[in-house]
Amino acid sequence: MTMVEREQELALLEALLASAVMGRGRVALVGGAVATGKSTLLHTFAEQAIELGALAVTATGSSLERDVPLGVLRQLVEDAPLVPQERERALSLLEEGARAVAAGAGERRPVDAQLVHALCGVMLDLSERCPLVLVVDDVHHADRESLLCLAYLARRVRLAQIVAIFGHADQAWRTDSYFQTELLRQPHCRRVRLTRLSRTGVAAMLAERLGDEAAERLADEMYAHSGGNPLLVTALADDYEESARTAQEPPAGVVAGEQYGQAVLSCLNRGEARVARAARGLAVLGEPRSLDLLLGVPAADVNKDLHALGAAGLTALGTFRHEAARQAVLGAMDAGERTELHRRAAELSYGVGASPAVVARHLLEAGRVDAPWGIEILEEAARSALRAGQVDSAVGYLRLAWRACADDTQRAKIMTMLVRAEWRINPAAPAGRLAELAEAVHRGSLRGADAVVLARALLWHGRVDDARDVLEQVLESGGTTDQETRAELVVARLCLRVAHPPFLTALGRMTKEEEGPGGIVSVSVSRRLESALALAEVLTRGPREEYVDAVERILEDSRLDEMSLDTVENSLLTLTYAGRADRAAPLCDIFAAEASARQAPSRRARLAAIRAEIATRQGDMPAAERHARAALQIIPMSGWGVAVGGPLGSLILALTAMGRYDEVREHLDAPVPEVMFQSRYGLHYLHARGRHSLATGYPGLALTDFRRCGELMTEWDLDTPGLIPWRADAADACLRLGQVEEARELVRAHLDGCVPDDPRGRGVALRMLAATLDPVERPALLRQATGCLQAAGDRYELARALADLVETHDALGEYRRARTIATWAQAVAAECGAEPLSAALSPRQQSHSGPRAGSGGGPDHEAAAVRPGAEPLGALSDAERRVASLAAAGCTNREIAARLFVTVSTVEQHLTRTYRKLGIARRSDLPLVLEFGEEAGV
Repeated sequence: MTMVEREQELALLEALLASAVMGRGRVALVGGAVATGKSTLLHTFAEQAIELGALAVTATGSSLERDVPLGVLRQLVEDAPLVPQERERALSLLEEGARAVAAGAGERRPVDAQLVHALCGVMLDLSERCPLVLVVDDVHHADRESLLCLAYLARRVRLAQIVAIFGHADQAWRTDSYFQTELLRQPHCRRVRLTRLSRTGVAAMLAERLGDEAAERLADEMYAHSGGNPLLVTALADDYEESARTAQEPPAGVVAGEQYGQAVLSCLNRGEARVARAARGLAVLGEPRSLDLLLGVPAADVNKDLHALGAAGLTALGTFRHEAARQAVLGAMDAGERTELHRRAAELSYGVGASPAVVARHLLEAGRVDAPWGIEILEEAARSALRAGQVDSAVGYLRLAWRACADDTQRAKIMTMLVRAEWRINPAAPAGRLAELAEAVHRGSLRGADAVVLARALLWHGRVDDARDVLEQVLESGGTTDQETRAELVVARLCLRVAHPPFLTALGRMTKEEEGPGGIVSVSVSRRLESALALAEVLTRGPREEYVDAVERILEDSRLDEMSLDTVENSLLTLTYAGRADRAAPLCDIFAAEASARQAPSRRARLAAIRAEIATRQGDMPAAERHARAALQIIPMSGWGVAVGGPLGSLILALTAMGRYDEVREHLDAPVPEVMFQSRYGLHYLHARGRHSLATGYPGLALTDFRRCGELMTEWDLDTPGLIPWRADAADACLRLGQVEEARELVRAHLDGCVPDDPRGRGVALRMLAATLDPVERPALLRQATGCLQAAGDRYELARALADLVETHDALGEYRRARTIATWAQAVAAECGAEPLSAALSPRQQSHSGPRAGSGGGPDHEAAAVRPGAEPLGALSDAERRVASLAAAGCTNREIAARLFVTVSTVEQHLTRTYRKLGIARRSDLPLVLEFGEEAGV
C-alpha cells in the first residue's frame, strides 16, 4: 500500500460520515495486521469528524480488560457529551449490567436484552442532536458484553446519524468471531482492510523524515527489515537519526537499534497472546520447523500465528526479518520461560537429528544438561566450533559440559579441551585450571597426549617443576605405548629441545622417544613432527636446504585450521633462522590474516611476535615495532609467560635501532619472569638488552649480556649465528673497550660457524672483521659485507656496513667515494627507520664538498657532484648497466653503439638516465661507481 492509498481509505470513511449526516447510518470494520496504521487512521478520522461538526466518541479494547463486563461500553459512555441526568442513568445501567453478569455461579451470565436496549438507546438519543461518530479501536479485545451491545447498536444505526467504526487486527477473532460475522451481514456495513506499505510507500514515508536522497538510498533496506509495517519503518528512521547524531554523520545503511526492538515488542503486545508466544518460540528455535512441538499446540494453530507474524511484517519466510527483532523478543522473555523453551528445543533438535552446534546452542542457553547425550553433543559442537574459528562458542560449550559432567576422567579431558580453547583467546585465561589438571594427572584421570599438552602449558607459565612432574607421570604410567601419546612426546621433546633446553636435560628419560612414534600417524601429526624436527636441525646444525623446502611446502599446502599453531610457528621460525626471512614474511602475513578472521587473539599475537622477529632480520624496524606492539597489546605481558622475551626483544631491538632510547628504558624496567632466562626467549631478550647498552654507551654491560647469551647457547647446543649473532655483537663491544684481538677472535669464531647458505651471518661478521683492521684493509671486506647483506635482504645491517664504508673512505681521504656511498647509505638507513645512522651520515655527506686540508689534490680526492635523492645501483636496468660499463671502460658513445647494436642517441639516453639515477654529473665518475657495485655484488 502507498501513502496515496492511505488517503483514499480516509476519504472512504469521510464518505460514510457524509451519508450518516443525511440520516443513513453506516458501519465500517477496519482490519489489518498489527501496527499497519489502523489506530492512526481511526484517530485521524475522529479528528476530521469533529472539524466537520460531528461528535466523536472513542474507546479502545485491551486484552487486560477482557474480563471487565461492559468495560468498552463504559468508555464510550464516559467519553460522550451527555447531560448529567443521561450520564447518571447510563452509568446506573452499566452498574446493573455488571452486577448481573457477576451474579452467575462460576460462569458469566448473558446481559439482559432490555438492559442492552436501554444502553444502546443512550447513543441513539445522542445522535438525534448531532451526527455521532463511534470509534472503537482494537475491538477484538473488547469484553463479550460490550460486543453484544455494539452488535445490537450496529443493527440499528441504518436510519440514524451514526457512523460506527471498529478497528481490529487480522487473525484476532477466535471465540468472539460472531461480532465480525454479525456486522458483515448488515447491508450498511463496509469492510476496510489496511495492508502494509509498499516499497514506494516506505520511500515516501522516509522522504518526509530523512529527505529524498536518504529515502532513495535506504528504501530497499528499510522495506526488507520492516516489511512495510509503518511502526517499524518509523522506528528504523528514529534509530537512523539517532545514529547520525551520535556519529555526527549519516550511517551508510539502515541501523536497527533500540527503537526498532521496542517497536517489534509493541507489535507483539498489541496482538494476540498466542501470536506473541509463537514469536517467542520462533525466536528460540530460529526457524518454524518443530514450532508446534516446542509450544505444544496444533500445527494448524501455529501456521495461523506464523501467518499473523508475517502479515505484521515481523517475519519473512518463517524467520524474523532482522536479527535485532529476534534478539528483542529473546531479551523481553521471562528467564524461566526462555530456559524451559531452550531445554525443550535442545531435546527436539536432538530428536530430529539436528547438527551438534544447533543442539549445543540450546543447551548453552538453557544453562543445564539433563539428558545423558548432552555432554557428548557439547564436546562435538566445541570441536566443530574450534575448527570454524568460533572460539567463544567453543569455550561456552566446554564450560557447560565440564560443569555437568560427573566422571573424573571425562571431566579432565573436557578441561584439557577447554584450556586449549581459552589459550586461543589469551594464554593467561586458563592458568587457574592448570593446578586442577595437574592433580588429575596424579590421580590417573588425565594421561597420554592430554597430559603432554598440560606440561607444555605449565612450561609457558614458568611452572617448570609441575611440568616435569606431569611428564614423569606420563612416562611412569606407561602411556607412551599409545600411538598418539608417543607422537605427542616426540613433538614435545623436539619443541623442548629448541625452546626449553634445560628442562629437557633435566628430564633425561624423554630421550627414549627420540627414535620417533613409529607406525602410521595422521597428516597433522606428521606435519608437526616434520616442522619441529626442521627447527631443531636448523638451530643445532645450521640452515639446510632440505629442511627449508620441507617447511615451506607444509606452510603453502595448509591452512591454520588444519594444523596446530605449533606447526605454523616451527615452520615460520625455521625459515627465519635459516636466513629466509623474505620467504617467511608473506606466509606469516597470510596466517595472521586467517587468525584474525577466525577470532583467535592468541594466535594473532603469537604470529605477530614471529612477524616482528622476521622484520628485524629484514632490517624493517618500523614494521618490527608495529608487529611487536600488536603482539603485546593483544596479549598483555602477564599473559605471555616465559615467551614474553620474543616480542619484547624484537621491540627493544627495533626501538634501539631507531634511536628511541627513552622508550626502550621503559620496557627494560618492566619485570620479566626469571625462568624466562632458561628458555630460548630469554636469549632474545639478553641480545636486545645488550644492543641497547651498546647503543647508549655502555659496552661493558653489553658485553656481559652478549657473553651470557653465548654461554647459554653453547651450553644448550644452539650456538648458530642464524639464531643470534652474539659473537659479532660481543666483538663490537670489545672494540669499543679497546680489546681488538679478542674482537678479532670472536669474529673468526663467528665466521667458522657460518654455513654457505647464511649470507646475513657472514655479512655481519665481515663488517666487524673489517673494523678490527687498519683503514686501508677495510674496503674490500666491507664491500663483500654489503654484497652479502644485500643478498640477505637485511636493510639495517646493510646500512651499518655502508656507513662503515663511508667512514673508511673518509679516513683514507677518498671523499668522492665516501660521498657517493653516503648517498646510498642514507637512503637505506631512511628506509629502515634508523635515525641515528641517518643523522650520522647527513653532516658527513654535506661536509665533503672538496678535499681536506693536507690531503693532496689527486684524482681520488675530487668531489663528485652527487645530487640529493640518488638511487642505488640496483635501480639501473640491464641495458643502462651495459652502456655504463662500456663508458666506464673508456669507450666513446659511437663505439658503445656499434658494440651493442643500438643508435648513438640510445646510448646518450641511457647515460643520461644513469647519471640521474646514480646522482653523478659526468662520465669520469662512472669507474668508481661501477667498481664499487661489482665488488659489492650489486
